[in-house]
Amino acid sequence: MEDKYSVESAEALANEALRLPISEAVPIYEQLLATFPTAAKYWKQYVEAHIAVNNDDATKQIFSRCLLNCLQIPLWRCYINFIRKANEKKGLEGQEETRKAFDFMLSYVGSDIASGPVWTEYINFLKSLPAQNPQEESQRMIAVRKVYQKAIVTPTHHVEQHWRDYENFENSVSRALAKGLVSEYQPKYNSARAVYRERKKYVDEIDWNLVAVPPSGSLKEELQWTAWKRFLAFEKENPQRIDSVSANKRISFTYEQCLMYLYHYPDIWFDYATWHAKSGSIDSAIKVYQRSLKALPDCAMLRYAYAELEESRGAIQAAKKVYESLLGDDANATALSHIQFIRFLRRTEGVEAARKHFMDARKSPNCTYHVYVAYATMAFCMDKDAKIAHNVFEAGLKRYMHEPGYILEYADFLSRLNDDRNIRALFERALSSLPPEESIEVWKRFSQFEQTYGDLVSMLKVEQRRKEALARTGENGASLALENSLQDVVSRYSFMDLWPCSSKELDHLSRQDWLSSNGNKKVEKSSLVNADKNPGGQILSNVSSKVIYPDTSRMVVYDPTKQKPGVSISTPVLPSISTTLLSSSVLATGGVPSVPLVIPKPLPPALSAFIASLPPVVEGPVPDVDYVLSICLQSNLPIMEQPASIDVNKFKPRDRQHGKRKDADRQDEDDSNTLVQSQVQAPKDAFKIRQMRKSRVGGAQSGSAVSYATGSVQTGSASYGSGFSGEHSGSFG
Repeated sequence: MEDKYSVESAEALANEALRLPISEAVPIYEQLLATFPTAAKYWKQYVEAHIAVNNDDATKQIFSRCLLNCLQIPLWRCYINFIRKANEKKGLEGQEETRKAFDFMLSYVGSDIASGPVWTEYINFLKSLPAQNPQEESQRMIAVRKVYQKAIVTPTHHVEQHWRDYENFENSVSRALAKGLVSEYQPKYNSARAVYRERKKYVDEIDWNLVAVPPSGSLKEELQWTAWKRFLAFEKENPQRIDSVSANKRISFTYEQCLMYLYHYPDIWFDYATWHAKSGSIDSAIKVYQRSLKALPDCAMLRYAYAELEESRGAIQAAKKVYESLLGDDANATALSHIQFIRFLRRTEGVEAARKHFMDARKSPNCTYHVYVAYATMAFCMDKDAKIAHNVFEAGLKRYMHEPGYILEYADFLSRLNDDRNIRALFERALSSLPPEESIEVWKRFSQFEQTYGDLVSMLKVEQRRKEALARTGENGASLALENSLQDVVSRYSFMDLWPCSSKELDHLSRQDWLSSNGNKKVEKSSLVNADKNPGGQILSNVSSKVIYPDTSRMVVYDPTKQKPGVSISTPVLPSISTTLLSSSVLATGGVPSVPLVIPKPLPPALSAFIASLPPVVEGPVPDVDYVLSICLQSNLPIMEQPASIDVNKFKPRDRQHGKRKDADRQDEDDSNTLVQSQVQAPKDAFKIRQMRKSRVGGAQSGSAVSYATGSVQTGSASYGSGFSGEHSGSFG
């Protein structure tokens, strides 16, 4: 089924209507505007189609339908252009009609931030009026001055241009008078300009081309709702500090504009009506509610809010009509509407009126047990008549014995009466008829009741019966459900928010309860790849078949910095590694694989390639790695002698940096060259090598110091060679 609020379909209809003659386009426009009654662009298109064929009567009728609900400047400018064209040949009478139309227009949309051109057009119209004598000229100047003074204090896009035009106008009339008037209105203009700059920030967040559709929860709709809420809050603060009448008028205008786009949002209607009521304008609030019910006829919230407003101001009959509209033809009336109407009648007309409607509501096809509970509670709490309340509950029990909610409400009522005998009888009757899966809450309430009213024997008896009844609904069988647990003790000996254990102990009990209820669930047997036999060839029979162990060869730590674009991070599948780890873990734990304590990390590429080249399966016993390493460490391995001559340059890494190298690198290179060229056997100990280098460096530095002390004067810069060989090279200037 096509959505009637589809914006794409609406645009298609509007474009189709443009190509048709007006007689054929009228049904399309009417259908379109019935769905989108606040779409100003469709109204403007509709009225322009009539203006094009000079159908003035239809044009006026359309304007009367849309202008007050669509406060948009383009539509209103279309209206004023039509009025001016219709009155341009009527002389003074036509000029007066046009002036009244301008005043009417500015009274509704004059505070719009985009109304600047309308103010300018009105001023130019007044200036163009003919003046036959000085008196008429003076009246015209006064009229122009009043419009200017209104325009310069209205925060619009053209407020600065209006101020400049106003200064020029006053100076052209009288320079002496202009100075006083300009200085008087300068602060007001400055305030309007400052408010305009703040106002523009909120206006720019609003999409003025949207069409009002029911909320769908999209991000764009939520952003627009937020933007309008912020704009309304800004206007309610009265930033320009104008009088309350003007401020309320501006706020009302903003609400009306908001409803053009959020027409199907009940909260906007409610806020608008509530604002009117708080401002003291109850009649305006009622009109808003009446409009909202036409816009959203299926919204029960607005109807209840409207009825509440009428009742609060003493209009009982008006409120009753609203409640009756909620009931409708009684066939579609909900249980909630019956309940609220019974309460309304009890408040306004008395006990008999409420009882009469309750008797009628019982016959409604949509009556539920809630109606019985509501009327019985009202009779007990408001009328103080426990007998009637008891009779109502008993009457409802015949129809709603299968409803756990009704049983619990009836039990609460009997608890207020302290009637423990009837409470037990009620629970027994209900539990005998309710299926086990629907009786969980009833059993819980029965146990709580026995903890309050019963003795230890009755408490334990009900607990056992509860377990037996609910064991058939559990997945773990009756044996687990029938077991006694410490949770039962906690349940019996806790009171409100007081517990016989600490929060840590309670958390521990909860975990143990969960483990006991989930530990016996059947799981698939875990497959142990290449590790299902021990070194002796016996099958590992004690490996738990109910625990699934991960494949450690595929466990990879995610590292986004090492991931190349388009390549997923993974390590090669290494059967030998997984087999070795699993076999060693099996041996270490006596046949049960141990859970790895550390998540394996990805291997370096070179090591991965090396391990991958190893045989996939190692037959035979698995060696004890620690024992092998200890034997190697205790053995006296022969020390290999260093060859007499080694080409060190062969092993030097290629210097990838073209340019200077560090002095330390050159020092190490010279050390190696000197050791090789002298063919002296270097010590095997690294500590002795470092000591030898330090002694050579110390000798070179001492030689330099002696040279300086003997009077050798060196200028320029010197670069020192290898301290190990004692070479000294420098450049002198």
